[in-house]
Amino acid sequence: MLAMVGCQPSGKQESKTVQPGRRYFTDPVIAHKVDSILSLMTLEEKAGQLCILGADHPNLKQLVKEGKLGGTNGVLPGRNVGRYTRQMQKLAMQSRLKIPLLFMGDVIHGFQTGFPVPLALAASWDPDLTRKTDSISAVEATASGVSWTFNPMIDIARDPRWGRIVEGAGEDPYLGSLMAAAAVKGYQGESLASPHTMMATAKHFVGYGAVQAGRDYNTVNMSERELRSVYLPPFEAAVKAGIGAVMPAFVSFNGVPVTANHFLLQDILRKEIGFNGIVVSDYDAVTELQEHGVAASAAQADELAMKAGVDMDLHSGSYLENLPKLVKEGKIPESVLDNAVRKVLTMKFELGLFDNPFRYSDSTLVANNVLPASHREAARKVACKTFVLLKNEKNILPLSKKLQSIAVIGPAADTQDNLLGPVHALARPEDVVTVLQGIKKAVSPWTKVIYAKGTDYNTSSESGFPEAVRAAQNADVVVLVLGENNDMCGEGDSRASLQLPGNQLDLVKAVVKTGKPVVAVLVNGRPLAVNWLNDHVPGILETWFPGTEGGNAIADVLFGDYNPSGKLPVTFPRSVGQVPIFYSHLNTGRPFNPNDKYTTRYVDMPNTPLYPFGYGLSYTNFLFRR
Repeated sequence: MLAMVGCQPSGKQESKTVQPGRRYFTDPVIAHKVDSILSLMTLEEKAGQLCILGADHPNLKQLVKEGKLGGTNGVLPGRNVGRYTRQMQKLAMQSRLKIPLLFMGDVIHGFQTGFPVPLALAASWDPDLTRKTDSISAVEATASGVSWTFNPMIDIARDPRWGRIVEGAGEDPYLGSLMAAAAVKGYQGESLASPHTMMATAKHFVGYGAVQAGRDYNTVNMSERELRSVYLPPFEAAVKAGIGAVMPAFVSFNGVPVTANHFLLQDILRKEIGFNGIVVSDYDAVTELQEHGVAASAAQADELAMKAGVDMDLHSGSYLENLPKLVKEGKIPESVLDNAVRKVLTMKFELGLFDNPFRYSDSTLVANNVLPASHREAARKVACKTFVLLKNEKNILPLSKKLQSIAVIGPAADTQDNLLGPVHALARPEDVVTVLQGIKKAVSPWTKVIYAKGTDYNTSSESGFPEAVRAAQNADVVVLVLGENNDMCGEGDSRASLQLPGNQLDLVKAVVKTGKPVVAVLVNGRPLAVNWLNDHVPGILETWFPGTEGGNAIADVLFGDYNPSGKLPVTFPRSVGQVPIFYSHLNTGRPFNPNDKYTTRYVDMPNTPLYPFGYGLSYTNFLFRR
C-alpha cells in the first residue's frame, strides 16, 4: 500500500532551478535565537508548534497556555478579531517559553473592504491592481491581529465547472505567474518586518485546478510536460517573489496524494524551485491520507506527511498527538521534527512577533481601517477595471443618464451578499452598494427607476415574471442583472452545468419578448454558457463578483463614466461539452476542415468558444496604422 508514496512520474524531463528572491533562515542572529529556544523545548512543545487549530477548538486555551500550539485558524468570527487575537496572545505569554502565536485567516480578496474576486482582478490584466488590493487587505487584516493569510490561490484552471476557478487568475500560466508575484508583494511587501505586512501562502501545490470532471477534491492525472509548462510556473514566480508558505493540494497527483508526495514537495518544490519557507497542509489533509488509502492510521499519515516535507498540520491536531511518539519509536528522526519547528520559529521572528507579540493587534488601526473612504474609493476604481464588455450591438452602451425610465430586473439587481463573492472575510453585506442603488445614484433626478426581482437563483417558479414584464414594458431601457450566487462558487461548489442557474434564462426570454432594449449584467464567478443572450441581447457586461463598491462601479461603466477595459482571463465555452477549452492548446495532425469529416470537430457545434481568452470590447474605436 505504501510502496507508491513518493514515486516519480515516468519520462522525467530536464528540470530547471528557480532563483528565489527572498530567502529565509539566512540571518545568523535569528538562527542563534531559534536554536537557543529549540534546545529548551520538549518533544510535545515542538510538535505543538507544528499544529494549527481552529478558533473553536475546545482545548485551545489550555494548549496555548501549555505552549503546545503554533497558531490558530478561522479567527474571523466578527468585528472583534483584534480583541480575540490579543486575548489569545496574552495566554501564549503565560506559557513556559512564551512563544507567540500565529493567527491565520483566508484573506482572499479583501478583509473589511470587499474587493473583486481574483478571477476578476485577472481580467484587468494589471498585476499592480492585485498588489494594491492585497496590500490594503494586509493593512486591514494585520490591524486585527491576523499575521498569515492562506492566499494567493495560484492554481491554473481550465475547467469552469470547478468552483475554485473564482479564486485564481484563470487559464494562462504567464498571466497567472504575474498575478502570483504581485499578490506576494501585496501581502508581504518588501519584508515581513515592514509594518502592515503579513505572510502569504501559495496554494495549492500543484495541479489542483485540473481535478477530473471539474469536481472539487477529485484526482489529478497529467504528464510531467503539462505539469512543468502549465501548472508549476505560478509557483516558481511566487517563490521568486519571496512567498513565505506553500500549501499542498488536497488531491492525489498521478496516484500519490500531494500531502505525502516526496517527488513534488521535496524534489520539485524544495530542490528545484528552491523554496525554503513553511509547507502547511490544507484543512485536515494529513489525516485524510487515510481516506486516500495510503495510511492505515492517523499516526502513519503523520509519518508520511512529515517525511514528505509537510511542516505544519492545519486543523486536525494529529501532529501534536502522534509526532512525539513517532520520534520516540524511531520512525521519524528528531532532526526532521527540529527542522520543521525551526522554520516556524524563524517565521515568527521574521514577522516581529518575538519582539512584540501584539504587533498585529492595534485597536487604533482597526478603528481607522473599517471601510475608510480611501479603501472604498480604491474598491470602486479597481472594480471598474475588471469588467469585460462582451457585446455592444449598435452601441447600446453607454446608457444615457437622462433616460425617462429604466427597469432594473433580476435576482442579482438588489442583492448585497452576492456581490461580495464566496470568501469575503469580514466584508459585511450591509456595507455593499447594490446594482439597483448604484443605478439610482447615477441617473438624473427625474429618471424613473423601476425594480422587479423577477426570479431567484434556484427556483422554477415564474410567479415574479409578470411584474418583471410590466417593469420592462414601462421602461425605455432594461438592465437585467443575472448570474450566480455565492454558494455556487468557491470550495466545494462545482457545477455540472454552465447555464444560468434556475429559470433566469426564461426570465430573459420573457423580458426580451417585450421588444425593449436590453442590457445584461452578469454577476458570477466562472465562465457561463450564455449563447442565447449572445444571440438575442444587444448588450452584455461581465462584472464577476465586484465587491463592496460593485453597484457604483457597475453604474460607472453602464453610464459611461468609465470605459470598460477588461479582457477575459479564461475562455467562455458554448457548452459544457467543450470543457476543458483554452486558447493555448497543442496543434493536432488533423486540424479542423469544414470540407473533411475526418478532422478534429464536433458534429453538433463549432470547435470555437463563445468568447475566447483575451476577448473584451471597449466604448472606444481604435485605428491601427503602420
